[in-house]
Amino acid sequence: MPDQFNQRFACIVGAPRTGTTSLAKFLRAHPQVCFSKVKEPHFFSQWDLTDCPDPELRQTVADEYLARYFPHRDGGDELLMEGSVTYLYAPEQMRPILRLWPDARFIIGLRDPMEMIPSLHRRLLFLGDETVEDFERAWALVEDRSRGRRVPRSCIEPRWLRYDEVGWLGEYVDRFISVVGRERCFFAVYDDVRRDPAALYRQVQQFLGLPRHEPTDLAPRRVSCGYRFGWLQRMLMRPPLVTRNLMAGAHYRRRVEAIDKLRNGDSLTLKVVERARARLLRWNQADRQAAPLSAALRSEIRSKYSDDVARLGRIIDRDLSHWLG
Repeated sequence: MPDQFNQRFACIVGAPRTGTTSLAKFLRAHPQVCFSKVKEPHFFSQWDLTDCPDPELRQTVADEYLARYFPHRDGGDELLMEGSVTYLYAPEQMRPILRLWPDARFIIGLRDPMEMIPSLHRRLLFLGDETVEDFERAWALVEDRSRGRRVPRSCIEPRWLRYDEVGWLGEYVDRFISVVGRERCFFAVYDDVRRDPAALYRQVQQFLGLPRHEPTDLAPRRVSCGYRFGWLQRMLMRPPLVTRNLMAGAHYRRRVEAIDKLRNGDSLTLKVVERARARLLRWNQADRQAAPLSAALRSEIRSKYSDDVARLGRIIDRDLSHWLG
């Protein structure tokens, strides 16, 4: 088999709701970046390949990862990239990446937990993974959900409902660095995405060894929005299993269908359904203002994460004292 691992490789690894979609949009436009067909394959967090012998590891990744998510790669001097935010929370499963691409690079998005966690809740509502619309009620359910109780049937990845766990950025960044090495990591703080995305993008290009490129649109992408009807949103985003292959959309099929079928492209029926689904999703969108957190909940979150935020500030050598309100 020809060597399929001679290209460079990099990941945007999370955390969620930290501007990773904006960074992916900027990098996807770079002429020397080959970005994955699906922004978040979650491949290395879902496949535990840490104990695979090298020949089996190379074959599995070539067949189930490169062929599925990078069919458009040209084998030249491109940088292969993807953006799975689950990777930050599974640092030990990055070791196979280092075996395949010893010079791999990782971009870690970071954000004030007081903003990040409620933003994640709103995003999960939009995706159909969450059904409890009041964030304070959802926050109160994390203990039950950690035991597998009161998890919505539509939820594909219950770990995201552990809102408390997502916020331990200092702990997970420390663990991630211990696995991959600090020299392979770039810390993209959401404050910078919001304040000066062009300057941050230049720093990212330099870290990745990419030539200077200025895309035409450097506005941060905001993908959080509300909806009119929750039941319709869940049906379109997280359809019942019996209709999922037809209703769930192109990204879902990219993850689950056989490679040969993906190469043949979608049928006319699927294309018609996909267009109708997209129109319904647009119609169902509605502006929704985030409810302010109560003083009691803000105090609880501040108390919970204050030491961890201080730890993160020491790790990345940055003053984060304005975080947590």
